[in-house]
Order: sequence, then structure tokens, then C-alpha cells
Amino acid sequence: MSSSPETHQPSPAVFRLAYVPGTNPGKWVRIWGERHPDVSLDLLATDVADAATVIADRTADMAITRLPDSLTHADPGPHHTITLYEETTVVVIPKDHLLTAGDELQPTDLAGENLLWPLDEPLVVTDRPGTAVDHRPATTADAIELVAAGVGLLVVPQSLARLHHRRDLDYRPVTDLPTSTVGLLWPQPTTELADELIGIVRGRKTTSSRGSSDPPPKRSAKEKAAAKRAAREAAGKVPGAGRSRSRSRRPR
Repeated sequence: MSSSPETHQPSPAVFRLAYVPGTNPGKWVRIWGERHPDVSLDLLATDVADAATVIADRTADMAITRLPDSLTHADPGPHHTITLYEETTVVVIPKDHLLTAGDELQPTDLAGENLLWPLDEPLVVTDRPGTAVDHRPATTADAIELVAAGVGLLVVPQSLARLHHRRDLDYRPVTDLPTSTVGLLWPQPTTELADELIGIVRGRKTTSSRGSSDPPPKRSAKEKAAAKRAAREAAGKVPGAGRSRSRSRRPR
């Protein structure tokens, strides 16, 4: 009885990348298009609160999100994460607010202020300064509108303050508050296409193998000594050999 021929599952024609507001995957999308023109990289806008969910239900193959904030909202299931960069925490304030007089603020500067904490929670702050406004807007964008209306101030990662920039608002860095870390979140096991995107994000060149970033195996003392001797021989510096030849040419 002949065995059935081995079948190979074709690679999907689409890789779905979720991203949260304030992150900018444009550069990686461009590089992906140059390296993998046969596989579409589809972008899916999502919120920090939903990033783990889109990974859990496989709506997205990978997410650029804020960590560990996303993991406090839902369980993505077996997963991997890597850190990309850390953001500065700022407070969004009206342009005519007294706090604009300072270049950098501390939590104590916010003690007498009303603060908005949107439900999408782009930044998790457990020890919150000031007085929380009873109403919690659904999104950061809604909270920005309320800051402009004079309802309260808003603590967010700096990228979101820039994303929602308005001429009547300003922002200032706040020290000694939690910061947001932007990273990649994806399900286990790591697929070949997920590994390709990780390589692009990490700056891996097209000529690099996937394992090129792994450290080389450690050599034993014997192997190190042999390698050192071979290098000395190649340079004509073998101990004893050069000295014996030079002595033979000396006059007696």
C-alpha cells in the first residue's frame, strides 16, 4: 500500500498586525512590502484594552501595544512579548493653565487638580494623583475633548498627547509616575511570518539568518588554546620557532 504524498500547508497571503493609538508601524509596513510583496500586511487599529483580546481570538497575528497594560484587560492565552521602547508620561492641560509655567511637573503638582481616567486606560496608574473626575470617558480622544472643555486634566503617554494635539491644549512631562512601554505581543507558537516581522522590527537585514542574533556557543579552554595557537602560527609568532632560527644564523 503506497503512502499518501506529504502535503505542505501554504503560507497565508495575509499577516494581520494590530496597533494601538500613538504607535506608528509605517516604517515596518514599508520594509515588509519590500521583502514580502506576496504577503499582504494588513493593519488593524485597536485600543490597549482590546489588544490582548484580538490576539486571543486570532483576529490579529501580532499586536504593537503598551505592555504590560494590555495584559491587565484580558488574557491573550499562551503568548510572547518583546519590548520596543519606553514612553514619557505627560499631563495634558489647557494652554492658559497655571501648570504650563513649569517645564517638568511632579505628582504633587497635580494634587489639587481634577483628573480624567478614560476607560481605554492607555496608561495604568495605581496611585493616582489629584481627584478623579466621576465621569470616565470611553476613550482617550473623548478625554482630550473634556480637557479642552475645562472638566479636568489627563495623564497619558506623550505619543497620545501628540496624536490628539489641539491648538488650545498643551502638555508637560510628569516625573515619578508609571511610564508606558511599547512592545510586540503575539501568540505561541511563533509562526514563520511572525518571526519575519520581529526581524524587521529588530533591524535584521535580509542577508541575516534568523539565528544570527543568537550568541555563539561557548568554547572550551582547549578549543580557545588551539584557536590562539593557530592565530599565532598564521602571524609567524609560534613560541620557540623564531628564536631557534635566529640563533642558528649567529656567528660562532
